[in-house]
Amino acid sequence: MTSLSHRITRLPLPFDSERAGHVVPSGVGGPLCDLLAGAAGCSPFLADLLGREAAWLLPAVEDPEAALDAVLRDLPEGPPDRLGPALRQAKRRVALLAGLMDLGGAWPLETVTGALTRLADLAVDRAIRALVSEAIGRGRLPSLGAGDIDTAGGMVALAMGKMGAGELNYSSDIDLVCLFDETRIPRDDFPAVRAGFVKVTRAMTAMLQDRTDGYVFRVDLRLRPDAAVTPVCMAMAGAEAYYESLGRTWERAAYIKARPCGGDIAAGAGFLDTLRPFVWRKHLDFAAIQDAHDMRLRIRDHKGLGGPFSLEGHNLKLGRGGIREIEFFTQTRQLIAGGRDPSLRVRGTVEGLGRLAQAGWVPPEVAASLAAHYRRLREVEHRVQMIADQQTHALPATPEGWARLAALMGEEEEALRRDLTDRMDEVHELTEDFFAPGQAPRATDDGFGAEITGRWPTYAALRSPRAVEIFGRLRPEILRRLREAARPEEALASFDQFLAGLPAGVQLFSLFEANPDLLRLLVEIASTSPALARYLSRNAGVLDAVLGGRFFAPWPGQGGLEPLLDRALSEARDHEARLDAARRWMKEWWFRIGVHHLQGLIGPDEAGAQYADLAGAVTSRVFPLVEQEFARKHGSGPGWGAIVLGMGSLGVGRLTASSDLDLIVIYDAGGAEMSDGPRPLAPRTYFARLTQALVTALSAPMAQGRLYEVDMRLRPSGRQGPVATSWPSFQSYQREEAWTWEHLALTRARVVAAVGDGGPRLWQDVEAFRKTLILGRRGDARVMPDVADMRARLAQAKAGDRTWDPKSGPGRLRDIELYAQGLALMAGSPDRATSEQLAAGVEAGFATADQAATLLRAADLFWSVQAATRLLAEGALEPDKLGEGGRRFLLRETAEAALPALGARMAAEARAAAAVIAQSLGGAA
Repeated sequence: MTSLSHRITRLPLPFDSERAGHVVPSGVGGPLCDLLAGAAGCSPFLADLLGREAAWLLPAVEDPEAALDAVLRDLPEGPPDRLGPALRQAKRRVALLAGLMDLGGAWPLETVTGALTRLADLAVDRAIRALVSEAIGRGRLPSLGAGDIDTAGGMVALAMGKMGAGELNYSSDIDLVCLFDETRIPRDDFPAVRAGFVKVTRAMTAMLQDRTDGYVFRVDLRLRPDAAVTPVCMAMAGAEAYYESLGRTWERAAYIKARPCGGDIAAGAGFLDTLRPFVWRKHLDFAAIQDAHDMRLRIRDHKGLGGPFSLEGHNLKLGRGGIREIEFFTQTRQLIAGGRDPSLRVRGTVEGLGRLAQAGWVPPEVAASLAAHYRRLREVEHRVQMIADQQTHALPATPEGWARLAALMGEEEEALRRDLTDRMDEVHELTEDFFAPGQAPRATDDGFGAEITGRWPTYAALRSPRAVEIFGRLRPEILRRLREAARPEEALASFDQFLAGLPAGVQLFSLFEANPDLLRLLVEIASTSPALARYLSRNAGVLDAVLGGRFFAPWPGQGGLEPLLDRALSEARDHEARLDAARRWMKEWWFRIGVHHLQGLIGPDEAGAQYADLAGAVTSRVFPLVEQEFARKHGSGPGWGAIVLGMGSLGVGRLTASSDLDLIVIYDAGGAEMSDGPRPLAPRTYFARLTQALVTALSAPMAQGRLYEVDMRLRPSGRQGPVATSWPSFQSYQREEAWTWEHLALTRARVVAAVGDGGPRLWQDVEAFRKTLILGRRGDARVMPDVADMRARLAQAKAGDRTWDPKSGPGRLRDIELYAQGLALMAGSPDRATSEQLAAGVEAGFATADQAATLLRAADLFWSVQAATRLLAEGALEPDKLGEGGRRFLLRETAEAALPALGARMAAEARAAAAVIAQSLGGAA
């Protein structure tokens, strides 16, 4: 390879000859001497590097490419205390070599930025691996061991922006998004592992930014999802959910350049693959033009760059005719057409312009001009940064600054000024028309909702001209989607109530325009789910949570929900206010689950579990509230305790959006004859009234709505028995009087709340008794005949057309669950979930694996339909009345192409499941 001396095509001129004379090594002559003198005389930063690295530099310039490879190859792989100094030395050498190759014209722009990017990639990768290895060794990443070090435990850094495109500035920050693959982590270890990866990310950032002896790179982590509230290292599932639901156009544009650069590269590539539909939309996406235009305006306003054009202090990156204009022009064009044309999915700006020209999206002469301007502006940007190693994009603001810059460029100052002015004028001219807002599409004037829409200009949200302008562009799409609703007038009324309740509209409408997914979410709620739409019409403020980002944070589970509810309750002043706070809090989380399900962020199984978590959290906190209020009047007793036994779907931990709660209250009075309050009561009366108070708290319709409908018919003796059952009576009844169906119900029972000093002990005792009772029925020959009899009764009671009923009928959800409960009882298994009960039946020899698989397949389908139906309609599913949005949702949930195919599949699965059950029970299907 030719030495630098023989490749010099241009030279900087020494602005400070005295400084240059001090640092140029003796014995260096010819063009190389002039290059070193010019660099040192213009750039204090390069002068310092020359003084420190002269001994390394002189051999390096004989074969610059080999020298670069050697610097990168020789970097150690750890430990952190050794790696940090080595990285800082490598940065000095790469910066010096790249700077001189650039100034001398020996490397083109792409090679200069590529060298800097290679160093950044290696620095990030080495740092992550060293720190993950250290964290594993110290036990800070539970469930990860030495075998996980090679893949950094599933952690990856995504290079964003110029680093992702291989286009790093000379003195650039590096933009990273740090993620980890949560599928490698056991659920119980997730919080600790996440905390460990957060510490690794912070330590990596500190290592790269450490200025003990220079620094490696400044690190910017703010491009991650909702950076204000999310940890610096996120689970991939959480990031994916954010982008799919709340991701904005600028984030789509950012991911054009994204690539994995350190850690688990394969996991990072897989994550980016999942984001492909988010970044590259199937249809032409001209809405991105308006979003990008608004973004440009906001950047200019934020940075104060909207004034008259002047070269003094002009921002080469963000200012008029600057680098960002070319990048936005290119990326926005890519977003518009890249969904249909994969050839446009490239990271580099110049390469992107070339691909757009080849595909006919940009005239070739325009692409060539913008590419040439881009290279030139980036070159000047590098010189500005080289002077003092500052992350700046501002042209000089003083005569001295301009003289120094011209000298570093090796050009005459006035010629440089004219060239930059001409180039930025042309960039502005070529891009501005493209970004200017177009006219909104005309709404179809068919009179739809004319009376309602005629009121809209009077609403507070539409009082400002800017709000009217933005909403005018949104309105045609809103009305189009509302027309597709199952009940368009009802959907329009819901949207109208939402709009009327907004105190202002500019900010919200702007966000809707910048984030079409959020607007789609709003209209989809109004047009698809009556229950969610009614809630939103009364509680438009819930969108604050959506916009804030926490709405799409990972699900906290019941354990995370309970302290959040505690906090909400603690802010209320009295018992009624606390119950209102509980209702308001519950509905917000209920709304979130429904939206996540509607948007496909969670599936039917996750939605069912989350509804159950929510009901469990509410019951576990409301029962003590009620007991405390009740005890103020009636006291309690020593050792008294009571538990709430969740039955049916609550016991299993799988509810729908409209499920009621099947509850049994069991109490233990501990031998006391009366309570000790101002108005004492006998235990039977005390706990009966306490239970009634609980039911009222849960089910009474109030201003904030009701919490849940409550069904207590599964208690001993049903409606004829007391609403609360004493612990001795419950045991006696279950052992001596209960029907088989009551024992079947107990296979799905789960304690969900407790009160009193004796509550925790009673909780354990009830669960132990449940297991013992079920074990005692193992092999009982009466179980399956009783199941068959109960099945026949249910079939007779639910006779009629059940084509679209996922729950009732032979081979459908209730039938399968009943049979699975019978298997669990026969096997003596305490498992609650249908899948586990079927598995227990197979293990005990009462069913075959093929039979269980048939039943599980049918149960999964019917549950998916059931969960979706409860969001789409309050009553039975009527496919003919589904709007387009509801139809798409139902088909997506069941992975079917059309409703007739879904109906046929439901019928076939029901027949197959019914045949299995009938064969096992010895009856007809």
